[in-house]
Amino acid sequence: MTSAYDYGEGIDPERALKYAIQHHSGDRTEIIEGVISNVTPGWDHERTAKIVRRQIERRVDELGCVEGSGNLDLPRSPNWYVPDVAVVPDHLARGGSSLLPDQTLLIVEVTSESNAETDRVVKRKRYAEYGAPLYLLVDRLDKTVTLFSEPGRLGYARVDGPHAFGTPVRLPEPFGIVLDTGAL
Repeated sequence: MTSAYDYGEGIDPERALKYAIQHHSGDRTEIIEGVISNVTPGWDHERTAKIVRRQIERRVDELGCVEGSGNLDLPRSPNWYVPDVAVVPDHLARGGSSLLPDQTLLIVEVTSESNAETDRVVKRKRYAEYGAPLYLLVDRLDKTVTLFSEPGRLGYARVDGPHAFGTPVRLPEPFGIVLDTGAL
């Protein structure tokens, strides 16, 4: 995406909105169903994401992947997400400014009071629709962890949870590891 214009057709609103977000300076900015939102997580939110990252990073390295919070584009929709943690193959992480959800191996969202329903409902639906194979929802308000898998146009076919914090949660292959949720 190099321009906000659809050559010969005038301005394409989706492209213009996403172009503006990509060229916005500084902070993390998302578009959720057409609404621009600045992402400003607090320290407790960042702490929770870091706990998950620490537990998966060795396996992520073994898989030749990277974990981070880079941009995810959802083409043909007014959505541009910045997940709390996403795992992507290293070669894809080198290529550009955004990836698609189906290019990830795992997406993790950590709820806050300001975004809990978005993470629980909207992002879950959209990540499934766009083929993200695994979506881990760490719900700090409910103190639960839920793993969604087997994505499809109508949502995730498989739901493992919600599990109360403290319950071990197994991430399936290619991870094949168990998350300790006790410290979340």
